[in-house]
Amino acid sequence: MQKILILLGFACFFIQSAHGQDDLLSLLGEEEETTDYAIASFKTNRVINLHSLENTSHGVLDIKISHRFGMINSGWYELFGLDAASIRIGGDYGVTDNLMVGFGRSSFEKTYDGFLKYRVLRQSSGAKVMPVTLALFSSMAVKGTRWPDPARENYFSSRLYYTHQLIIGRKFNESFSLQLSPTLVHRNIVETESEAHDVFALGSAARLKLTKRIALNAEYIYVAPNQIAEGFKNSLSIGFDIETGGHVFQLHFTNSTSMIEKGFITETTGDWAGGGIHFGFNVSRVFTVHRPGN
Repeated sequence: MQKILILLGFACFFIQSAHGQDDLLSLLGEEEETTDYAIASFKTNRVINLHSLENTSHGVLDIKISHRFGMINSGWYELFGLDAASIRIGGDYGVTDNLMVGFGRSSFEKTYDGFLKYRVLRQSSGAKVMPVTLALFSSMAVKGTRWPDPARENYFSSRLYYTHQLIIGRKFNESFSLQLSPTLVHRNIVETESEAHDVFALGSAARLKLTKRIALNAEYIYVAPNQIAEGFKNSLSIGFDIETGGHVFQLHFTNSTSMIEKGFITETTGDWAGGGIHFGFNVSRVFTVHRPGN
């Protein structure tokens, strides 16, 4: 009888051990799959002029200084544009990881602008698969130059411009990202009756990573015909991003003088073929104003 009890005890021990091993293997095999979000599709929330599909993170303030020299075809007297300059100074703030706001002031046309950008979808893989990032962008600009004819009746509403944009893009691999930006610009006042108040355009932009800290950027904005006065050119910009710690320097060439949507989409007149190109740069410096959870 004692031998039987001992055998039964050993049997129970081995059964319990085997059951414990099964439970451990079961736990190891049933780990929850995580969601991996695409990051750094573009290095900052701007490509060159266009907004990129990136957002400023929650609690982060991004101070931006954008600078455009004069046109290269201005010749030696203007030192090929280096004697002239337009500048925009602004700040972008991440209200949440998906919502950012911004405000800026441009010397060109003495314009003030403000915007909202909300990320609806974010590219991801793993437990949650989303092939693209999708964001909504809206801005308002106020032109601050003096009235050309102060004697006539002028309205403040004539100074206002609105832009609405859908930004959709994808980071295809560690080196290449692409986005499209269907756009509507509304102008409360236009110069001639032949011009449209509502201007439809399609922006496109790409980023090619060259090294760990340098990337090549390009953007082109196609404006549908018969909307803007004669002399208008579609905006084309090419440049480099250079990351140096907390700063990102963007050096580029563009035929657009303005650095806000209502300007570079509807008011570009520079001709690449004729040297109507600006050399310029954007400098971005980020500051953590609020840490989530604090």
